[in-house]
Amino acid sequence: VAEPLKRLGKYTFADALDKQFGSRGIKLAASISTLVVSVFYLIPQMVGAGVLIQPLLGFPHAVGVILVGAVVILIVATAGMVSTTYVQFIKGSLLLLFSTILTVMILQRGLKVDKRPEAMQPQTMLVKKSGEKVFDAGGGPGAKGLSLVGHITKLPGDKKETGPLNPISYLATLRESEVVLWKSAKTTTEEGTTTKYTPYAVPGGDVLRPGNSPTFGGIKQKDWWPKLNFLSLMLALFCGTASLPHILIRYYTVKDSAAARKSTVVGIAAIGSFYVLTLYMGLGAMTGGTVDLTNSNMAAPLLAKSFGELLFAIISAIAFTTVLGTVSGLIVAASGAVVHDFLGGFLRLEMNDHVKVRIAKISSVAVGVIAVILGILFEKMNVSFLVGWAFSVAASANLPALLMLLFWKGTTRQGIIASVTAGMVSSLGWIMLSGETYRDVYGWPMESSPVPFSQPGIVTIPFSFLVLVAVSLMTRKSGEAGGVEG
Repeated sequence: VAEPLKRLGKYTFADALDKQFGSRGIKLAASISTLVVSVFYLIPQMVGAGVLIQPLLGFPHAVGVILVGAVVILIVATAGMVSTTYVQFIKGSLLLLFSTILTVMILQRGLKVDKRPEAMQPQTMLVKKSGEKVFDAGGGPGAKGLSLVGHITKLPGDKKETGPLNPISYLATLRESEVVLWKSAKTTTEEGTTTKYTPYAVPGGDVLRPGNSPTFGGIKQKDWWPKLNFLSLMLALFCGTASLPHILIRYYTVKDSAAARKSTVVGIAAIGSFYVLTLYMGLGAMTGGTVDLTNSNMAAPLLAKSFGELLFAIISAIAFTTVLGTVSGLIVAASGAVVHDFLGGFLRLEMNDHVKVRIAKISSVAVGVIAVILGILFEKMNVSFLVGWAFSVAASANLPALLMLLFWKGTTRQGIIASVTAGMVSSLGWIMLSGETYRDVYGWPMESSPVPFSQPGIVTIPFSFLVLVAVSLMTRKSGEAGGVEG
């Protein structure tokens, strides 16, 4: 959709939908959708920022979220799109460069057997009702924290270490090795909640086999609901990427359609390369003794730390900048929706450029403050669930209207408004009624949730498409359809 989208729009997602209609209703629906999706996607970013700052600087979660929010608000309010573009370009380049360096160092280190008895000792963490934490890293209570874990107990040919390996031989050797994984179990008593972490050895081939991650657990269950929940999440991640406001707005910053296509191809290639590197970084952490049992989000920085403090500092700084780049892009998209789409497009207020910029800065501060508050309130929520929800809302509200406008000439103004509204309301309603929301937000039992699974995309995305087609067919008149097929 890169090239036709560039031809359609001027500045925001609402411009693309409304260029051929001049409809205040489309402007209103698209601006609200952009705000909702941006805020939903800001929540996991801010929660992740707090998680990152906590171990790196020792600040509480709330302080970390406020710190990141203040920095991002300053960046967006003082320089806007220009600073956001440079932040994202620089952090993307550095992320790819130093991930490559870290992967090369992992391959040069190779694989090594760890036969220490203490490496196979269970570890426990007691969280008292007062909030105090008591750790037992295998030597009795009183430890400052749990020990880092992740090692190999057996290599092919009973070798003790392999020496440097190439990317292919690294995977082949790991497949024939024995890797130690960890499982956890929680028990609650009058004293508090105790989490016990127990090691167990598995063949390396099981670690490398696709679908063996707990993330894919739902697809292997006999019940259909977990399977549908997993498929719904995958559909949302696939479709949502093409409809996130802070990604779509990027197509309006390049000079022409060819540049939009080229930037998309380069972006996909860079992202694909990075995902290949994360395979080796994950395996390097899993086998190099750098996994924190209580915080999987610190895997990359702790892996870098095993190679030296300098690399640890660089990787941590890049991770921090990655959060800044994403959050700043979302705030820019949200402020654009307020000023350009809602105030200028829907209310049709006459504003000069100076007033628009001033209101955009005020909107940036307001959205940033809301993101900080939600990031603190949703501290206990699973970040991956929050990301999936944000993608589900984007895919349900934005993608059907965008695709049908580009590729179906029968699309009408009323169809777009109905589709955006139906997709947004249905996905938000499903999320608010989901078991995870009942448990983590309302404090109610998951079993009382009226919906059978948590991720709405597999239901709400087709529903939004159907609404658009049905309403467009009912309201289509000669000369009113506005699709740009081809």
